[in-house]
Amino acid sequence: MCFYQGTQNEQLHVHNAERRYSCDTNVHDLPHSCEVCNKAFSNKSHLIAHQRVHSGERPYACAMCSKAFSRKSDLITHLRVHSGERPYACSVCTVAFSRKSSLIRHLRILSGEHPHACAVCTAVFSRKSSLIAHQRLHSGELPYTCNVCNKAFHEKSILTRHQRIHSGERPYACAVCNTAFSRKSHLTTHQRIHSGERPYACAVCTAAFSQKSSLITHQRIHNGELPYTCNVCNKAFREKSNLIKHQRIHSGERPYACTVCNKGFSHRESLISHHRIHSGERPYVCAVCNKGFSHRDSLIQHQHIHSGERPYTCDVCNKAFGGRKSLITHKRIHSGERPYACAVCSKSFRQNSHLIPHQSKHKG
Repeated sequence: MCFYQGTQNEQLHVHNAERRYSCDTNVHDLPHSCEVCNKAFSNKSHLIAHQRVHSGERPYACAMCSKAFSRKSDLITHLRVHSGERPYACSVCTVAFSRKSSLIRHLRILSGEHPHACAVCTAVFSRKSSLIAHQRLHSGELPYTCNVCNKAFHEKSILTRHQRIHSGERPYACAVCNTAFSRKSHLTTHQRIHSGERPYACAVCTAAFSQKSSLITHQRIHNGELPYTCNVCNKAFREKSNLIKHQRIHSGERPYACTVCNKGFSHRESLISHHRIHSGERPYVCAVCNKGFSHRDSLIQHQHIHSGERPYTCDVCNKAFGGRKSLITHKRIHSGERPYACAVCSKSFRQNSHLIPHQSKHKG
C-alpha cells in the first residue's frame, strides 16, 4: 500500500530532498523478479528494461550518431545533445539543463544541501548515487567488470573510461586543433594550452598552473614533502614518475629501445637524445656562434666558453671548470680512479679519449 504526500512548491521539494511518494510495499510482494539477480519489480516493463543490464541489449538507437541505449527515456535525453534542447530551467538563475537530475544537482549546489551522508565516515553527498559509489570504497565492492581484461571498478563511469583504453575511442575533441581525448577532463586541461588559462595559483610564490596536480607537485618545493620513497635505497622524491625512473637503476630495466640500433634506455628523454645521433639533429643552437648541439646540457656547458663562467668547483683543490663532465674527469686525479680499461693488456685510463689511441697500438 502506498501513500501520496504532496507539496505545491517543486523547488522546495528539490532543495529539501523531499520524497513526495512514500511506499511501505514489501519487496517480497513485487510480482516480477529477475531470474539472474533476483531483483523484483512492480511492473513487467520495468523488469524487461532491467534485464537489458544483463543481456547488454540496446534497442533504442540514435539516428544521428548511432549511439544506442537500453531505455527509451535515455534515448530521448540523449537526443537533446543534438537538438540543444534544455527543458529544465533553474528558477534561481538562468541556467537550463537537458536532464531533470542535472537541475536537481544544480539546485543543491546553490542551497549547499548534502542530504546523503555516509554512515562509516563523515563524507556527505548531494546525490544518492554518489553516496552509493562512495560506500563501495568501504565495502570493497567492485561491481563493474571490464569484459576485455576483467579489471573491476566501483563506478560505472570509471569502467566506461577504462574501456576506451581497449577501444581506442577518443570522444572529446579540441575545437581548435582537433586533438582528441578519452576523458573530458583531459580535454579541459588541454584547452588551457590555447587559452593560456592557469587557474591553479601557488599561495607562496607567483607560479600558476593549468592543472591542479601540477600545483600540488610544485607546493612540495616549498613544504619539502617527498612522498614517494624507493623501497631499495630509501631515496625519496616529490613525483611518482621520478621514483619510477629511479627504480630502474636497481632493476636494470631499459624499456625504451632505439628502433635503429636496439640500444635500450631507462628514460624516454635519453632515447630521444640518442635518436639525434642517427638523425644528426642538433636542436640546441648557441646564440653567440651558432654551433648546434644534440643535448641541452651540452649547449649550457658550451656557453660557459663565451661567458667565462666556471660553475663546477673541485672540493679537493678548488679548481673550477666550465663543464660538469670536466670536473668528474678531474676528480679522478685525486681518487686515482681509472674506469676505462684496455681489453688487450688491461692498462686503464682516466678518460675514454686516452684509451682509444692506446687501443690503436695493439691493432698495429
